[in-house]
Amino acid sequence: MKRAHVAAALTLATLFSAVVPASATAGTTPSTVAPQVEPAAIDRTALKRSIAGLPATDATAAEVRVGGAKGSWRGVTGVTDLRTDRPAKEGARFRAGSVTKVFTVAVVLQLVAEGKLSLNDTVQQRLPGLLPRDFPAVKIGQLLNHTSGLPSPKISPDFKQVYATRFKKWTPRGYVRQAVKNPIEFTPGTQQHYVDMNTFVAGLLIEKVTGRSYEREVANRIFRPLGMRNSYLPGDSVRIRGRHNHGYQLVPENFKDAMKYGRHHVVDMTVSSSTSTWASGDLISTTADLEKFVKALFGGKVVPAAQLEHMFTVPQVPTYGTGEPALHTSGMSRLELPGGLVVYGKTGARYGSAAGIGATRDLSRTVVYAVNSTDAKAVAQNERSMGIVLAAFAT
Repeated sequence: MKRAHVAAALTLATLFSAVVPASATAGTTPSTVAPQVEPAAIDRTALKRSIAGLPATDATAAEVRVGGAKGSWRGVTGVTDLRTDRPAKEGARFRAGSVTKVFTVAVVLQLVAEGKLSLNDTVQQRLPGLLPRDFPAVKIGQLLNHTSGLPSPKISPDFKQVYATRFKKWTPRGYVRQAVKNPIEFTPGTQQHYVDMNTFVAGLLIEKVTGRSYEREVANRIFRPLGMRNSYLPGDSVRIRGRHNHGYQLVPENFKDAMKYGRHHVVDMTVSSSTSTWASGDLISTTADLEKFVKALFGGKVVPAAQLEHMFTVPQVPTYGTGEPALHTSGMSRLELPGGLVVYGKTGARYGSAAGIGATRDLSRTVVYAVNSTDAKAVAQNERSMGIVLAAFAT
């Protein structure tokens, strides 16, 4: 598979956003669905190449785990800290960003399976007073597949502002209050717009239905049953517990606290608040833990089969702002690579950290990666992540 052939297919901010919508394979389970195309034997040379040369301008460290029916591969490169140049080691924790959304959606679908929720329930019914009175009815299912039309709060994308407020603590309801100062974007169910607001509301819904914190529910329902001992949701803490690699962001030379990095300059973003993303992006995990999760989720051990179908279904609506076909399922996205191999997964990015999970639906191939990207929020950072995905799913 040539990289040039996939460049056009991977133009959005996340690798698992360039998708070809398809109807769900109703009545099947992950264990019985065959891939359209079999992945080739693991290309260890290509995988090694995909994370070679670190630290480099684009990233300081990376760890990758590839598994499936045709064997496995693990790799780790780079340094854990630019000040000490200590080599990165396998098993370091990292901020997984929007991979968190898969966990949030999975818990909501568990509650649906338990009869405690319906996807046709509305936010207004379940969380009265959360949305303005003039907002149209928003269904729970529309939150999960990003067709709700709910707006986002206006938060400055300027990195100077981000860095100055990196310790700011948001509350979930405070985030929602800021968001709904803006009007609804479109009639719910008619378009798709991927926004954090949807999983913020889903997190509040989990708390209302269960009477317990979002963090506790994810831990009790997913982390503990699957033995994900190195995964947690940090809440108000700005630090990463245990062994982890530092994450950095490229900045101009005269930027506050900038340190020299080859011909460039960076600031350390390892210590920062993740409350601005909460149920949408505050997960801290390891590649080994996320590999356990992928296998269990796709294998039907996290969400029952009937509800799991939603995580493999792309709604047949246009994307807000572009009119292109919808990109996302409930919790993940569907990516059809050149050659026909279909992969489902999710990427995430925090400043200093880019991560991703993905698999064929029958688990014939899985991949989990963590890259300490020096510009994780930029589209250009996907070049290295793209290389990892292509090497992992070569056909």
